Amino acid sequence: MEATTMEAQIIDGKKVAKEIKAELKEKVEALKEKGVTPGLAAVLVGENPASQTYVRSKAKACEKIGVYSEVIRKPADISQDELMSIVRNLNSRDDIDGILVQLPLPKHIDESAVTNLIDPKKDVDGFHPFNVGRMLLGYPTFLPCTPAGIVELMRRYKIDPSGKEVVVLGRSNIVGKPVAIMLMQKGEMANATVTICHSRTAHLADVLRRADILIVAIGQSEFVKGDMIKDRVVLIDVGMNRVPDDSTEKGYRLTGDADYEACRAKASYITPVPGGVGPMTIAMLLSNTIKSSENRVKKE
Repeated sequence: MEATTMEAQIIDGKKVAKEIKAELKEKVEALKEKGVTPGLAAVLVGENPASQTYVRSKAKACEKIGVYSEVIRKPADISQDELMSIVRNLNSRDDIDGILVQLPLPKHIDESAVTNLIDPKKDVDGFHPFNVGRMLLGYPTFLPCTPAGIVELMRRYKIDPSGKEVVVLGRSNIVGKPVAIMLMQKGEMANATVTICHSRTAHLADVLRRADILIVAIGQSEFVKGDMIKDRVVLIDVGMNRVPDDSTEKGYRLTGDADYEACRAKASYITPVPGGVGPMTIAMLLSNTIKSSENRVKKE
């Protein structure tokens, strides 16, 4: 899919996610023929609207491709012990292949203790230290969903990072660090020279302008301007920011971490917000769940 005009080609995450779900549906049907239905359990604590929307989207996506989905809703004042008990129970259930505890959790809960308790074989978010360690070493494992979605988008648009200068803006454990690790590995859709930038990076715009591929994940609306990128860069925008806007029915609009219109005029490829990286996160979560289910079949 070559870009043919000066205006960037849009990387359509919705379209790619739809293709992936169609492929996964076939895998689910093959598993069901063997008497196995993949199962995903989501634990939702509290009333965070973004978390509720996300978990609802996951359940809906599961239903569409035939994956069993279970949402366990608990109030924000749940005790650490009760939450740990829920995770232990899900670890022991044969009908559940994937467990995710929706973050963020209330402040009185120790997030790392909960994440570390999830059975690594069911850690379809790819957050358990066991799976993070395997990812770092380049071993097969569950990869975190958003970074895996970014790499899959690049694969399907034939954007090969090998030998390219990749700059990642953001150093979170969920996106920045893992996508940097994945792209610097030896292997297919990797072999890049990777720089991670963050709030303490000196001469930030100069570093960003070096990027052949720029991945932006800092959670600041339209932070990256057109004069901060070089011509023909591939720009992957992971941001999803709600900006107040009285002219819309909802009273807000969604923006990325890059100034879309200004950057689109210079980039060769760009992800829109919404409809770019976001749909891929759920597609890769489903992919990890089905992989876990396939692993279960191999062991039986």
